[in-house]
Amino acid sequence: MSLAPRAVLVHRTTEYEELVARHGTHGQAAFFLSSRGRDIEEIAERHRRTRRALAEVTAAIPLTWRQTRVERRDLDRFLFAPEDVVVVVGQDGLVANVAKYLAGQPVVGIDTDPGRNPGVLVRHRPADAGALLAATAGVEELTMVEAVADDTQRLVALNEIYLGAAGHQTARYRLGLDGDGGVDEAQASSGVLVGTGTGATGWIRSVWQERGGGLRLPAPTEERLLWYVREAWPSPATGTARVAGELSAAGRLTLTVESERLIAFGDGIESDAVELTWGQRVTVGVCGERLRLVG
Repeated sequence: MSLAPRAVLVHRTTEYEELVARHGTHGQAAFFLSSRGRDIEEIAERHRRTRRALAEVTAAIPLTWRQTRVERRDLDRFLFAPEDVVVVVGQDGLVANVAKYLAGQPVVGIDTDPGRNPGVLVRHRPADAGALLAATAGVEELTMVEAVADDTQRLVALNEIYLGAAGHQTARYRLGLDGDGGVDEAQASSGVLVGTGTGATGWIRSVWQERGGGLRLPAPTEERLLWYVREAWPSPATGTARVAGELSAAGRLTLTVESERLIAFGDGIESDAVELTWGQRVTVGVCGERLRLVG
């Protein structure tokens, strides 16, 4: 007998909850903010909207389904099951946070603060949850990016992967591309950014704009990535011939580390990084898995 679906509600601690946890009481948190010219009521109201959204979505889950909740900081310890339907209640970035832990489970994005969030990934309102959960077949498969090191470490991201030095100091490495006959270029830069079509609304877009938009931005479902070397430094030992390009579904970008320590992290989460050292190789390209976003 097959298991009934399980709704997994993904959320994050609100700013209000963080403030009260830090200062002990609502009154002390309000005093702290007022001393800096801020009113706690704005933050408290966003907290209330988030809690109302969670309650409304919870009430919309079919009675025959199982359900559970997971906070963002616990995602790396949570075991998702094949029959799960993941309901992200919060901001766009929360969808990116959960994406790398999934293996094809459908994701419903619920916006708790319309007008404040762009709504690129959290596309729906809490009132829509019931209908969305009843019909999760209409999904959009969003391309993801992966980095695989030669010691089997693997990193997956929905928006982009950054490779460089911790603290964005100068990174030294050799950069190569598939199809170039094994030729690579020694570089010194502030890192390499490889982004997807979903990421084209964020960090990768800002670099794309700075470079004049010469490359076409990929669509979120397109199996194509853009990559940019940030602030490459020319010297007798390092070059700047390869500073931007695109990767097809089969294409790969390879970095061979020539620094004591480089890192790779995804979607801005530097605390969850792959660490690399002298001589290691890391390959970056289109990920075989997709994020299946409902609606």
